[in-house]
Amino acid sequence: MHIHPLDTFRPRDSMVHELDARVKLVTALLFIICTALTPDGAWVAYALMWLLILAIVLASRLGVACVLRRSLVAVPFTLAALPIVFSTSGDALLVIPVFSWRLALSGAGLVRFSSILLKSWLSVQVAVVLTGSTSFPLLLQAMRSLRVPKVLVAIAGFTYRYIFVIADETMRLVRARSARSAAYDGKGGRSVLWRASVTGNMAGSMFLRSLERSERIYAAMVSRGYNGEMRSLSAPELRAWDVFRGLPVVAALVVIQVVARLWL
Repeated sequence: MHIHPLDTFRPRDSMVHELDARVKLVTALLFIICTALTPDGAWVAYALMWLLILAIVLASRLGVACVLRRSLVAVPFTLAALPIVFSTSGDALLVIPVFSWRLALSGAGLVRFSSILLKSWLSVQVAVVLTGSTSFPLLLQAMRSLRVPKVLVAIAGFTYRYIFVIADETMRLVRARSARSAAYDGKGGRSVLWRASVTGNMAGSMFLRSLERSERIYAAMVSRGYNGEMRSLSAPELRAWDVFRGLPVVAALVVIQVVARLWL
């Protein structure tokens, strides 16, 4: 069984898909670094970055709605930075009494939290475009060509390959539970404690199955000559035309960084 939602690559006939994976990977990393270095509250720079991403999305033919929908995964994680709104010193915009404490929502904290939210959202959009326009084997090949440590490449490769296997095992466990639980109607027909107990048993069984499968796979790979690095064909020669097509994005990032500091 193939879990399609986990496979983010979408084949298209576009100039972004045709671009060398190494150029796309380096450009995406530069974009994320520039986004992180952008000062807080540089709203003009954030708008220009989003327009740059929009142009890349249109060129990739992935679909603006698809990229925006997938980028929403960053929103829940940014809530971890919510205490910054109350812990940053500055003029209080709102005071919220909580028991014996008084939480002061500062303007500087709100600006900083909004900046973190936008930075995360922009960075995830770039990652979505990268994975949506480049197959994962090509990304692994690009990482090795760029001298990324082979241990990190191997971990990324195994994680991607076997997350489908684990998802498939989980679906089989769910079907087995439904087949053996006559009183379970699939809509919470039993008590919360019963469902928690069954879920805990399923998680334990999933862990044991994964552990046993990983040991068998590793033994099979070692017996076939595995030495810590996945062998693949050599990456094609990097063309000057591919590098040239990535330069406008780099130039735009430099201009945006200059604008971000001039408009503060």
